[in-house]
Amino acid sequence: MSLTVKAYVSDGSTLLAFDLPKPDNSFAGFAIQRTPHGGTAQYLLNRLSFTNGVSVATTAETRVWTNSNEAPFQKFHWVDFPPTDETDQYTYTVTAMYFAKGGGLEPRESAHVDVDFSQGFRATFSHFHAGFTRGYLSSQAYAARFQNAPIRPTQKTFNYDTAPFEKQYVWLGYTARKMVFDFLKECLEDKSLKVDLFAYDLDEPDFISGLLQLAHEGRLRAFLDDSKLHTSPTAVEPNVLKALRQIDANNVVTGHFNRFAHDKVLIQRDKQGRPLKVLAGSANFSVRGLYVQANNVLTMDDPVTAATYGQVFELAFGAAKQPGSGSAAVSTAFKKSPLSTDWAHPSESANPSLPKFDVSFAPHADPNVSLSVVDDAIKNAKSSVIFAVMELSGGGDVLQSLCTLDERSNIFSYGVTQNAGGVSLFRPGSAQHGEFATFSYLSKQVPQPFRAETSGGMGQVIHNKFVVVDFNGDNPVVFTGSSNLAAGGEGENGDNLLAIYDRNIAAGYAVEAIRLVDHYHFRMLQQQHPASSPVTLQGAGSTQNPWWAPYYEEGTNKFFERVLFVSDKEVDAMNVAPPLHPLPKPNSARAIAAASKDGKSIHTRKRVATKT
Repeated sequence: MSLTVKAYVSDGSTLLAFDLPKPDNSFAGFAIQRTPHGGTAQYLLNRLSFTNGVSVATTAETRVWTNSNEAPFQKFHWVDFPPTDETDQYTYTVTAMYFAKGGGLEPRESAHVDVDFSQGFRATFSHFHAGFTRGYLSSQAYAARFQNAPIRPTQKTFNYDTAPFEKQYVWLGYTARKMVFDFLKECLEDKSLKVDLFAYDLDEPDFISGLLQLAHEGRLRAFLDDSKLHTSPTAVEPNVLKALRQIDANNVVTGHFNRFAHDKVLIQRDKQGRPLKVLAGSANFSVRGLYVQANNVLTMDDPVTAATYGQVFELAFGAAKQPGSGSAAVSTAFKKSPLSTDWAHPSESANPSLPKFDVSFAPHADPNVSLSVVDDAIKNAKSSVIFAVMELSGGGDVLQSLCTLDERSNIFSYGVTQNAGGVSLFRPGSAQHGEFATFSYLSKQVPQPFRAETSGGMGQVIHNKFVVVDFNGDNPVVFTGSSNLAAGGEGENGDNLLAIYDRNIAAGYAVEAIRLVDHYHFRMLQQQHPASSPVTLQGAGSTQNPWWAPYYEEGTNKFFERVLFVSDKEVDAMNVAPPLHPLPKPNSARAIAAASKDGKSIHTRKRVATKT
């Protein structure tokens, strides 16, 4: 077997995975050359080299970058986020580099793979699309491109002139921003359309300008969160609420269920009020949500799906309109609804323009209506669990299962979170199966304008809430939406959670999580090394165990990575332990939940419903 290269496509980024027969000690790493269609080939740059390293003292301004043919990547995968302003087609050429006997490096095996970013994740389905913000991930690129310019005026308002920030917003918001504003633009331009809005954080000026126009034209109904976070004297939202109610007070209501009205949803309706299309995801309609945080957005151009979301809005909006009703009344009414007691299956019609997916709406009287399906999928993972979740310190089985992934030696696990609390798998040096990272390690090395936003609470940067199970296996699934995947939130918040059963969508979300993990894990490593002992590449003649050795040690996470990423096989076929509770192929969230009932409940552990 010679060098093998495989690519997984996400939203403008690609995961390149490599494999080759076990090398000897002269193996130095992989050089990667990227060639745009009709353009000039360039080597990808490495932050490390054999002589220049990084440490806790390294800043963006002092970092040295080196061509990968001179400083090869000492990993068996790499995530690239190329410029796609002029072309979506690229060829990647990967070369195995070796230490030459006379010194220096020499190329040997080589392989290439073509990547088209306009296909795959972005174009698998004509009526279903997902996209991501750039978030904080590319902050070094932001520093170079925009010199760390502020992303809003010092005085927080909802109606400042965004023209000076437009280029930053387009770049930082990336596909997620485009999807939000394309949806809004379509509704604004077609005067026959109406819009229903669920909003939590709400302060993006151009988005609010569109809402005000819709309200003036009598085409907007809105349900806005009124929890303490959004009614305080320093919050922008009360001014937004006032502006909307001055135009059309009858069609703007507020509430917070038991805790938060946490959905971020737009529903498009026709002139007769029939739902047509819906936008959802983790991204708030706010400056932070679109331009600072790592988030995702989904659009489903499907009347059946839109009608399902529309029922939720009608129930909540109607309950809030009742004289003397409060958030408790809204929550109580919703929990009694069939919408709260089971998953909905809007894609069961097998529409080829949509993936197979189910959706759950919270709050639930029993949080396990939604969470048991996610937890069963994690526990029954055959090859991999990959996640990007805002917090792991909340209650419930799902977060507990993510916190104990380090104990599972039969799967590949990779994850990133904003705040891990005290979970052991995030402690540097722990004997863990998997690779994990948190945003908190960047608190001392974050360039402006993000320096003041690295704390918890109001400062989340990892704001995604998604889990990917068996992304390249036979039964991949992505769980995503506005839900924080905690028992407290599923029992008290207005939220939505989707289970998406499609390989291209799963791969796209997996790549997004991996790029986040790699970025923050590198910063964690940087924080652990003093200036006197920087991190460098392993050079020729090193007395340490070769950097590549763990990739060939069965049972290690790096071994699973090497074999899994370049293969369509699942890890449980690789002479390792079988999964805990084998499942048949799932056709829906309901099927997964039913298959897990083997006479012994796997949900008997104590559940603690804490706020997240």
